[in-house]
Amino acid sequence: MAIFFYFMIQALLGQKLNQTQKFLQDGRRIPVTQVSVADNIVLQVKNMQKDQYVAVQLGYGAKKHGSKALIGHLKKAGVNMAPAVIKEVSLQNAVSEDLPKVGDLFTVDAVFKPGDTVDVTGTSKGKGFAGVVKRHNFRGGPKTHGQSDRERAPGSIGQTTTPGRVYRGKRMAGRMGGQTKTVTNLTIVDVDAKNKTLSILGLVPGHKQSVFLITQRGTDKKFVPLLGFKEAEEVTPEVVEVEAQVADATPEVVEEVVQPVEAAPEVVEAKEDKAEEVKEAEEVVSETVEEVKEEEGK
Repeated sequence: MAIFFYFMIQALLGQKLNQTQKFLQDGRRIPVTQVSVADNIVLQVKNMQKDQYVAVQLGYGAKKHGSKALIGHLKKAGVNMAPAVIKEVSLQNAVSEDLPKVGDLFTVDAVFKPGDTVDVTGTSKGKGFAGVVKRHNFRGGPKTHGQSDRERAPGSIGQTTTPGRVYRGKRMAGRMGGQTKTVTNLTIVDVDAKNKTLSILGLVPGHKQSVFLITQRGTDKKFVPLLGFKEAEEVTPEVVEVEAQVADATPEVVEEVVQPVEAAPEVVEAKEDKAEEVKEAEEVVSETVEEVKEEEGK
């Protein structure tokens, strides 16, 4: 499998890691969702001649046991491990000669960059059976005048004999969450090609470890990079020559500093005279001590 850097594709599958916060260069604190975007493998390529439209079938992750139908489908792509999620991505205005091949990989840094605006499509968290107050933000009934049992009730759901039924789409209690939702116009603030992760400004649908589709839509014209983000600086040939000259001149400076400093002759003579005076003083003291001992002995 070859890593395929392909810029025509505008969507990849990713997995939600966690939510955190970061700071922009202008000092703003922003909520960030960290997404793992491992290499997406191409399982199937659809073209105009055979399928009447152009698309790429992507696979993400891996699962232990795949169905026989899925295993047979993967044999054509030369994939041994069954992907956990399979999603088809449409390629608009694509030329058949430029389409990727089955088994190629799409990397995160080849599709996305900081400053891109994306739409994230995933499955929202399931909330179970919920009432109208939680599900549709109803206010509820009055809390006084003997209506203590109507605080979270939906109220009237229709008229009388005319029309004699409940209109389709009436907001009532029922299952909440677990639906396919799309959050639009989110901004990518960081792309880590080494760890294969994305940092998206804002929140995305789904729980941790859920897989969703990230689709590129454009570029944020007012994009502000993250604090500490540094772009690669281009080094001009002149700067390189100056650095080389400085490096060549450095050993000479080191040699000059390492050379010992010779002491002046006058200072050496003064030190020798002081040493002689100290010796003479020690001899005089020793003589006086001997004389004192002799006198005491007498």
